[in-house]
Amino acid sequence: MAEVQDGHYDSTSQSTESLRVEPIYESFLCPLTKQVMRDPVTIESGATFEREAILKWFNECHSNGRRLVCPVTRKELSSTELNPSIALRNTIDEWMNRNEVAKLDVARKSLTSESTESDILQALQYVSEICQRSRSSRHVVRKDGLISMIADLLKNSTKVRQKALETLRVIAKDDNDNKIEIAAGDNIRTIVKFLSHGQIQEKEQAVCLLYELSEYKALSEKIGNVSGAILILVGLSSSKVENLLIVDRAEKTLENLENCEKNVRQMAENGRLQPLLRLLLEGSLETQLSMAAYLGELVLSNDVKVFVAQTAGRTLVNIMKKGNREAREAALKALNQISSYDTSAKILIEAGILPPLITDLFTVGSNQLPMRLKEVAATILANVVASGARFESIPLDHNRQTLVSEDIVHNLLHLISNTGPAIECKLLQVLVGLTDSSTTVQNMVDAIKSSGAIVSLIQFVEAPQRELRMASIKLLNNISPYMGQELADAFRGNFSQLSSLVRVIAENNGISEEQAAAAGLVANLPLQDLVLTRRLLQDGAFATIVSKLIRIRQGEIRGGRFVNPFLEGLVRIVSRITFVLDDDPDIVAVAREYNLTALFTDLLQMNSSDTVQIVSATALENLSHQSKHLTKILPAPNPGLCFSIFPCLSQKSVATGVCRVHHGVCSARESFCLLEGKAVEKLVACLDNNNEKLVEAALAALSTLLEDGVDIDQGVMVLCDAEGINPILEVLCENRSEALRQRAVWAVERILRMDEIAYEISGNQNVGTALVEAFRHGDYRTRQVAERALKHVDKLPNFSGIFSKMGAQ
Repeated sequence: MAEVQDGHYDSTSQSTESLRVEPIYESFLCPLTKQVMRDPVTIESGATFEREAILKWFNECHSNGRRLVCPVTRKELSSTELNPSIALRNTIDEWMNRNEVAKLDVARKSLTSESTESDILQALQYVSEICQRSRSSRHVVRKDGLISMIADLLKNSTKVRQKALETLRVIAKDDNDNKIEIAAGDNIRTIVKFLSHGQIQEKEQAVCLLYELSEYKALSEKIGNVSGAILILVGLSSSKVENLLIVDRAEKTLENLENCEKNVRQMAENGRLQPLLRLLLEGSLETQLSMAAYLGELVLSNDVKVFVAQTAGRTLVNIMKKGNREAREAALKALNQISSYDTSAKILIEAGILPPLITDLFTVGSNQLPMRLKEVAATILANVVASGARFESIPLDHNRQTLVSEDIVHNLLHLISNTGPAIECKLLQVLVGLTDSSTTVQNMVDAIKSSGAIVSLIQFVEAPQRELRMASIKLLNNISPYMGQELADAFRGNFSQLSSLVRVIAENNGISEEQAAAAGLVANLPLQDLVLTRRLLQDGAFATIVSKLIRIRQGEIRGGRFVNPFLEGLVRIVSRITFVLDDDPDIVAVAREYNLTALFTDLLQMNSSDTVQIVSATALENLSHQSKHLTKILPAPNPGLCFSIFPCLSQKSVATGVCRVHHGVCSARESFCLLEGKAVEKLVACLDNNNEKLVEAALAALSTLLEDGVDIDQGVMVLCDAEGINPILEVLCENRSEALRQRAVWAVERILRMDEIAYEISGNQNVGTALVEAFRHGDYRTRQVAERALKHVDKLPNFSGIFSKMGAQ
């Protein structure tokens, strides 16, 4: 018996032998191929062959130079004429049709779960073979109800499932009616299941079947409606572990499914943006708007935002420029999504997004956007500004105005004062972004000053909306270094706003960006403004801040990236107290209450930021200036002798319990004494720092031990004990800045008033050279001090009269 393979019956195969009904007649077989003929032809000898087979025989005889003979009779032929055997072909077709119907009936009986696995596999093989032979056979299979039977086998054993998937793929090929029936019920969901849970062979057959079904557009939406189908296909199409066949069929299936917009949305949602962008760029106007609107609803990764901006950014900007209100709304929503990442925002700037954004925000009248869309435009502008581009060089119109031009800033400020909280918040964020940059902040400050809007801006620190309040505080913090006095005047006009800032700082919810900005803003108000300091005291600000400082130092309050700016702001606020000690005894009492000498000494630790150390050293300088006034000066004891500073100096005799420097009863808390507060050694340590501001602040604080009104000799002794003489000399010799040189020359001159030290230092050429340089190139006062210092080390004669006597400094 023969078997069908590639449309022919193979007499040597037995795979479907049990399905035979009628026997094969010998006349049906081609003598050359031994297969049932489909196109029988008769040659000159009277023998009948399959057309292709006899033509191949003739060609081989001709190619090999052999005599042309009949392959059956071996008689020589004089002609290669072929005569179709129509009657035989019809007979064979009738036989095959009868046989197929009969065998399909036999196969149907085997396609049940009660049959053995072997019988089921044999039946599936026959159905697959017969459907490959002709389209009409596939029609018969559907008509006889075999499709649903085969689909039911998808719940059978692994081998049966795999063969059933393969057979369904063959049945579906080029037959849309069959595809519809295969897709009936829950079959597609079952097929999709094999894509993620099946074995590799099942997965291959399932994805190939799904691809075949997707070739019929009417099934696209149905396939996409199966939960997870598109996500799984997207994963397979981009997989680096699946075999090439699976990846290829998954990709082609997705391409087929793209004809349904609903599927395109799902693909975009699952990271496959190209189809959506293609429709956005090439689709009808209605489709473009639909895709743009949906793009605005997606949550995109940053990489995808960049890709979308590169691909469709310019198109979206053009829609925003020229479209109707519906189109502009769709484009704005999409641009809002894309602009929220710095890199993609910069791409949108290059695409020209700024001019239409400003137009949409500023336009009034019949053509203006509704407020909800102005809010979206304001959000996009805030996103774009946050990207950090150089907005001072990006023109907005033919007049070459930019975002930081005075008129533009005035318009933004006007909008802030005349819109609702949502837009106000976004526009304040725009101003925050523009004042964050060192290249644009001065333009912004100038425009804000000229607008007189500072009072309006300050009112938002009391806003009930947290985001609005935070944007306001961040903006005011950014401009406070340039507008400290204007801000102070405004706060004095409404102290409740200053109180609001104190409440923000006092919040106990970790350390937030808002708190750091509020602390920075208050810290930048004029330090010597006694009125503001008293108000802060009245609001309990200092008690709260000192408590927070201590808890931060002890690790009780932890913060992330805002802990350092918050800590710096708190330290600077507390330091305000030390700038108004001369003006009010009550303030002195506050400094004592909070033991500020100990606090700022503790903050001099080496792990503190430079800013904290600079502020602390300056505060200690201010406090130390008060020590000579706050200690009861006792009669000075008889001076002793000082022999050598290296390695130590002999001590002057001082009454027991009396401060060596201030000659009275001192303490860190009551008289702010650096010596009693053990701050000297920490200040000396700060002299060995690369930050000139810190070195200058530390040296200024140490110099209070050498100023008029204290025992200078004992002050020098204190520095000697703290090993501070050489560091001060090194500061002088390094000559890093004019301000530092002035400080160092003054301190060194005071130190050199002790003859023993002057004698020791006179041989130090570096010190001598540094003093000479100060004498030659310093300002008038520094040259005077340097002259006195040079006299101490005998570099200038005592009768020198180059400068008029100015007295001790």
